[in-house]
Amino acid sequence: MHAFTFQANPTRVVFGAGALQQLGAEVERLGARRALVLATPEQVDSAERVAALLGGRCAGVFARAAMHVPIETARAARAEAQRLGADCAVAIGGGSTTGLGKAIALESSLPIVAIPTTYAGSEMTSTYGITEGGVKKTGRDARVRPKTAIYDPELTLTLPLALTVTSALNAIAHAAEGLYAHDGNPVVALMAEEGIRASAAALAPLAANPQDLAARSDALYGAWLCGIVLDSVAMGLHHKLCHTLGGSFDLPHAQTHTVVLPHALAYNAAAAPDAMARIARALHAADATLCAPVAADAPLAVQRLAARHGAPTSLAALGMRADGLDRAADLAVATPYPNPRPLERHALRALLQRAYDGAPPAA
Repeated sequence: MHAFTFQANPTRVVFGAGALQQLGAEVERLGARRALVLATPEQVDSAERVAALLGGRCAGVFARAAMHVPIETARAARAEAQRLGADCAVAIGGGSTTGLGKAIALESSLPIVAIPTTYAGSEMTSTYGITEGGVKKTGRDARVRPKTAIYDPELTLTLPLALTVTSALNAIAHAAEGLYAHDGNPVVALMAEEGIRASAAALAPLAANPQDLAARSDALYGAWLCGIVLDSVAMGLHHKLCHTLGGSFDLPHAQTHTVVLPHALAYNAAAAPDAMARIARALHAADATLCAPVAADAPLAVQRLAARHGAPTSLAALGMRADGLDRAADLAVATPYPNPRPLERHALRALLQRAYDGAPPAA
């Protein structure tokens, strides 16, 4: 076994159906007295429910979170937190809402309680992203990692099936990249493989019955593990491409991860055979019809998993313009992430073309 370093991150996790009822106690545990509740405009009802649970500890509601955290929204939220004298942020929703909380914490170190209603995994990471001038800039800072994550599968019962599928595949992407990260380790690899298995296994029962609480719990469990993986190691090509496509071309986050992942895996497959074998094994364990547990099957199995459940498989379907592919390739190589295979502009351009067309993944 090769030498490695592993550090467990300190986010407290409260998991289980009905866990939302513990919110007040968790905020009190942080010593907070004035919590600002964050949400998207579409989830204002959930934000109001959280505010009611907090009672006198709620300083106000800011329901303007947006995808990719536009700098203007971040500035407005920071100003509102300061105006209200907030000493805590409670973010209910998906990655956009948690990301807004992180944008506040980046400047103020305000503690965050995250209540995920999707499978984004952002609640387990110190990664933040803010979009300014059409470019999404990401970074890592311990101040933005939520202090507490409350996982209540009852809150995901209303998540539409289409978004359930792409959100779960987004989680799988976090774990998949963790398996070939240059700073990976055996502990992270175990969590990654189990996270992929749990996330994929939840999809078939949820397709049959979106109200299946046990399957919703499994999907949240998978997202939790995949989020830990994302926070424990360096991101690679896949996340670089998705940040570029989302921040510069305003493509939807989870759907973009869903489309790009098979192609990013195929790009890296020859340079990361052990990772591909683990991904294939996890998918086969989740559903024996997806693939034999053979490394070469991993990229195609991921694409077939998406297609089987009606998820998009092309960037064109997400509204990407063909004339943007050259710029996307240029942006991706401008500030490369560490990756098992070197980033080659012509090869990335070909990858993006296949993703745009919805073609099968290829090296």
